[in-house]
Amino acid sequence: MAFSVVRLFLFLLLIGGGVLARETNLLDGNFYHNYRTLTTDSSHFRSSNNGREVRLSMDNSSGASFVSKQWFGSGFFHMKIKLPRGNSAGVVTTFYLTSGDGDRVKDKAHDELDFEFLGNIKGEPILLQTNVFANGTAGREQRITLWFDPTTEYHDYKILWNQNQIVFYVDDIPIRVFKNLTESGVPFPSQPLQIQASLWHAKWASQNETDWSYAPFKAHYQGFDISGCPCATKQCMIECYGQNYWWNDIRELNSDQRRAYEDVRSRHMHYDYCASHTPAPECSFNS
Repeated sequence: MAFSVVRLFLFLLLIGGGVLARETNLLDGNFYHNYRTLTTDSSHFRSSNNGREVRLSMDNSSGASFVSKQWFGSGFFHMKIKLPRGNSAGVVTTFYLTSGDGDRVKDKAHDELDFEFLGNIKGEPILLQTNVFANGTAGREQRITLWFDPTTEYHDYKILWNQNQIVFYVDDIPIRVFKNLTESGVPFPSQPLQIQASLWHAKWASQNETDWSYAPFKAHYQGFDISGCPCATKQCMIECYGQNYWWNDIRELNSDQRRAYEDVRSRHMHYDYCASHTPAPECSFNS
């Protein structure tokens, strides 16, 4: 009996050690532990501070991007970003979760949660666009103006994704809530997602032409630790919704967050798809 107890103890210790090792790796802020670059031109990607900071560069030949090594089924994801300075019209800096990247081709039913920063000429605001794709359904763009200059210092951009809701945060201020309303026929992300970030050019992102004399444009990233449930197939999604992951307990904004959220929407909303003549069915639940 004593021998069996010892074996059980060692078995549990081994399992616990494996889980601890996995979480420790994810919570390590070194870029190379949790991410890999998708950029082939080394001049467009630089790391510094022992992998604690990454710089993406873009000129008229190409941009740059990186992606997480693992896929996830839920989590509270974040990235610290400092945007390109100067005239940046047409320059798009991103941080997002997606069911498809360079290794997994997007299909018609892909899921995606987007932070997209739309550059502009100096003196004009840089708009922050968020979007939610679910089962291939798009057209859910919201754009806000920021209450600070995102080019002078780092700010933390976060995405909470669990079985109840998706919440986008700027620093600790919630700016968008998207509830799980699948019972009402509203699609909700339901497959593993990978973290990706990029710096790229898009003519639609600004009414002004890109001034390439300001190139190379540079975006800086920090915060490469990940709070997420590793999951590469749909079979593990249910496990990732379990209560052993702390972020799955976040079901509603608290009173302070609700006030901050409503303040952002009233003072900084620039465009909201829900303000169209035929608003989507989820809009009445997510306001």
